[in-house]
Amino acid sequence: MSGLRSLLRLVDDLLSPVALNEQAVALNSSMANSAWLDLALQLCSAGVLFSWGALAIYLLAEKFTWIKPTDWAWGAGLAALIGIPGLIFYASAVHLGLSKQVVPTTLESWWEIPVLLLWSAANAFAEEIVVVLWLLTRLKGLGWSVPWMIVASAVLRGSYHLYQGVSAGFGNIIMGVLFAWFYHRTGKVWPLVIAHFLIDAVAFVGYAALGGDLSWLGL
Repeated sequence: MSGLRSLLRLVDDLLSPVALNEQAVALNSSMANSAWLDLALQLCSAGVLFSWGALAIYLLAEKFTWIKPTDWAWGAGLAALIGIPGLIFYASAVHLGLSKQVVPTTLESWWEIPVLLLWSAANAFAEEIVVVLWLLTRLKGLGWSVPWMIVASAVLRGSYHLYQGVSAGFGNIIMGVLFAWFYHRTGKVWPLVIAHFLIDAVAFVGYAALGGDLSWLGL
């Protein structure tokens, strides 16, 4: 349903008289006027994502292995492989009118950085555990072929990012193919979680540190 909802939001945005690249979407924004209530809601919302990932792990307990030191190296490598070209792809997409202007954060409280790191971890944990580990395991059990398993995982990942723009959907499909293939080949999901965390953390915290100035990207 997240994918369908994102698709419908994209259709609405494309029907708007305002060009797609003149629209903006904030990924992390305030949830309440009160600072302490906002923090509480941020923590609860991130906790929901951790819960989804934990539920998937519980359902696949017999197939799950915990993080290993070498997973960090793999994760950093995957983050660089995806993150650097992804940044160039995003900037190009905005100029071509295929993406909204993505604002990583509009938070301004003293707890902004810790919460952004928490959201980075929550997004990474939930998405990679559910969309890769759980989904591929279940599809394999249903007798799906490897190519179709990878396609299903990648398309699902791309679909729920469409609210950011057409390019976000395609970009995440590419990321999804690589991540699903990596998991199929290695049986390791933690490098994917780490890579996703690093990509989001650099984007979120980096944007905050730069004060939202992306002029160096031509944006």
